[in-house]
Amino acid sequence: MKRYLLALVLLALVLSTALVGCQTAPKVDWELQITGAVNHPLTLSYRDLVKRDQVTLENILMQRSKGEDTTNTWVGPALKPILEEAGISSNATAVICSASDGYAKKVPLEDAYKAIIALKKDGEWIASGDKGPIRIVIPGRPANFWVAQLIEIKVVEE
Repeated sequence: MKRYLLALVLLALVLSTALVGCQTAPKVDWELQITGAVNHPLTLSYRDLVKRDQVTLENILMQRSKGEDTTNTWVGPALKPILEEAGISSNATAVICSASDGYAKKVPLEDAYKAIIALKKDGEWIASGDKGPIRIVIPGRPANFWVAQLIEIKVVEE
């Protein structure tokens, strides 16, 4: 009987921890389109991105053209599996990341494969800031490649 009760308590703890983790994500009405040279274009909601496996990039240098460089920890789903799920073309060479304000940046595929779709910065959701709710973070690339308010990733062949 004690084992059964202990198992129930452990199960309740695991479930409550999982539910608390799900509830901490802000409710955001945002979509990311994966388009271009893919077999299966995707539309991912903010909630879809939160539900994916999350990758943590620690001590990532953000090189700014204006102001001081910063080093931060970023969390979000890796871009490479998302592109693979969309059926990225074997002839793909780059992606074009576009923001809601029209800003866009072309990123070579080898760099895009290192990127995450950031949802958190230093443990805090970026959804409430002016650079949120999502942005692409590309280690080794300057900050002007880290498109904020990301709405589309278009795969291109050249």
